[in-house]
Amino acid sequence: MAATTRARRRKQAFTGGLRLRVKTNHGARLGLSEAELQFLEVGAGPQARPIAFRRGVSAGSERARAGLVWLCGFKSDMASTKAEALDEYCAKSGRALLRFDYSGHGASGGRFEEGTITRWLEESLAVIRMTSGPQILVGSSMGGYLALLAARALGQAGETRRLAGMALIAPAVDFTEALIWEKATKQARRGILEQGAWLRHSPYSPDPYPITKALIEDGRRHLLLGDTIRTHCPVRILHGMRDEDVPYGHAMALVEHVAGDPVTLTLIKDGDHRLSRPQDLALLISAIEGLS
Repeated sequence: MAATTRARRRKQAFTGGLRLRVKTNHGARLGLSEAELQFLEVGAGPQARPIAFRRGVSAGSERARAGLVWLCGFKSDMASTKAEALDEYCAKSGRALLRFDYSGHGASGGRFEEGTITRWLEESLAVIRMTSGPQILVGSSMGGYLALLAARALGQAGETRRLAGMALIAPAVDFTEALIWEKATKQARRGILEQGAWLRHSPYSPDPYPITKALIEDGRRHLLLGDTIRTHCPVRILHGMRDEDVPYGHAMALVEHVAGDPVTLTLIKDGDHRLSRPQDLALLISAIEGLS
């Protein structure tokens, strides 16, 4: 009864060989927002790249609570609206938060054009394996896809103890094939195959995104929707019904493929792809609170 009361109060309060390099922030560290920027080197030789991350936990941490790992979307970064909201939530709730930028994104090294699902999954797993204790993977769009791929890899490696749950926002499962290649025009496909890349315009950036042949071909090695999917933990999915980038039917197909693990899908009738409004962020926090 007491534990239930504490959980209810928390929910009410918050819904309204790898090498490390450190860049130190000066001043007191009161919460995660002051967490120092650090770099994790992933890969070897010419494939090595510095992956920027921030992690921390506020004073009075409830050590029994699962930590969070934030996986951002395609061409996004760890300073997005949702990531900052999680940062504030974790600082108040006593949860650990680890957020990072994929190579070619944000403060990390590497060129975006060199990015592939294999490369970004390797970085995601390296970051997840830096944590101690069970974690809730919170992934947005491509980050939701990478969270599912990471769960599969952790399951294959016998590391399911690392997973406490997943909170996924508009998960773009198999997006390189189902949402890019299959919807691409003949001209776009020709650019990818013959020139090695196609510049795709986006409403989120004044500059087009290069969609490379390597990204498309590598993505075919990581398709999930052709088979049953194991997450090894409970999953909460939030998806806007006005999402023009990842149709909500895509999330319904994902739910149909998840076998043996509890999954809940919440459709937000007036929600878009980003789900970054205050009411959307409240739903995300509520989903996380319901996991652990």
